[in-house]
Amino acid sequence: MRGRRKASAGPLPQRDGIDAVRVRLPEDPGGAWSTVGEYLVARFGGAIGAGRVTAMLGEGRFVGADGVPVRGGEPYAAGLSLWFHRDFAPEEPVPFPLGIVYRDAHLVVADKPHFLATTPRGRHITQTAVARLRRELGVPALQPAHRLDRLTAGLVLFVVRPEERGVYQTLFRDRLVRKEYEAVAPYDPELALPRTVRSRIVKERGVLAAREEPGEANSESHVELVEHRGALGRYRLVPATGRTHQLRVHMNALGVPIVHDPLYPVVEPEEAGEDWDRPLQLLARRLEFTDPVSGEPRRFTSGLRLSAWPEG
Repeated sequence: MRGRRKASAGPLPQRDGIDAVRVRLPEDPGGAWSTVGEYLVARFGGAIGAGRVTAMLGEGRFVGADGVPVRGGEPYAAGLSLWFHRDFAPEEPVPFPLGIVYRDAHLVVADKPHFLATTPRGRHITQTAVARLRRELGVPALQPAHRLDRLTAGLVLFVVRPEERGVYQTLFRDRLVRKEYEAVAPYDPELALPRTVRSRIVKERGVLAAREEPGEANSESHVELVEHRGALGRYRLVPATGRTHQLRVHMNALGVPIVHDPLYPVVEPEEAGEDWDRPLQLLARRLEFTDPVSGEPRRFTSGLRLSAWPEG
């Protein structure tokens, strides 16, 4: 079921760290809907069934701006805004802590574990970093300034005040944040490093893996070997751009795909559940930038370690 979200002005509080959905009734010049209920059934019945929409109306799940439940028999009124909470499918909890590296009145810097999505998407809704932080910290307005892949662990910057989110997002958009990653991958003594990798990466909607193709480069990553132990190496990765799966694609292109990567070089069949013992060996280790609000230099370092490279 889809609708329009409105994070703070709606009458319903968050549920499990997730905002209510806002839906605005459109113009109806043809008079297709005589009541609010008829429109809601037409809008959402195909997704969840007309009976479920009717039941939600009976339960008072749809409310107006005043918080009063709408039961469905009200005359249709174009422009009317309603809010409701979606039904969430059960989610398997990610059994790893979500650490806090830094917190003040403006920012929260979290140490996200592997397997935890940054924001709600697809089947991951309540088991996401933003939902968990809102619940655990009691900050319902918290929003991420950027995203980190679900399978990647490490630093994610969240903004406490909605009015300041834009200036922090602009830092990432304008490449004013230095991001440093760590990865564990095969060691190849024939691979000349350090080097800067540039290529054109294309990610199609609905296709799990991105691909490289001929054409003008739209991605750039600096790759260097920090150390190696036998067949494995520990690498420092510094992306200059932020294409989807960029570091994973570039490491694979170099012939040293990141350990436990389920997409590169081969897309593995999706398992029934997560294999918690095989996390992708990629970690967002550091973030550095000049704070656009305070003007202070900021440098944050993850406290996490990659399991394939234990302290020795």
